[in-house]
Amino acid sequence: MGSFYEKIGGRAAFEQLVRAFYDGIRTDEVLMPMYPEQPELEGAIQRLTGFLEQYWGGPGTYSEQRGHPRLRARHMPFKVNPDARDRWLHHMRAAVDGLHLSPLDDATLWGYLDRAAHAMVNTFEE
Repeated sequence: MGSFYEKIGGRAAFEQLVRAFYDGIRTDEVLMPMYPEQPELEGAIQRLTGFLEQYWGGPGTYSEQRGHPRLRARHMPFKVNPDARDRWLHHMRAAVDGLHLSPLDDATLWGYLDRAAHAMVNTFEE
């Protein structure tokens, strides 16, 4: 069967997921300002795609190019409060739904994304 990465469709599936996610981010008045230097979001799309594909068993390109993921440290410059987390999860849920995964694969992917989003919260300030 191979890795989860291969099972759900490899890079194409993760790129579809991330591009759909960032389509939602583009319209979000709280999250989009976190990307002031890249209004096209292509750098963010490639980084998240690379991270997710590596995490789920695909190529290790992300670490080769960027080193250890250090997710919390990389997100510290941003105010990630519960509202930002919930907005992130809202856009990611819509993107995951677009993959039309089996219930087990959906639960596996969503479980990770949900835990990761909660772990990124670094303030409770509005």
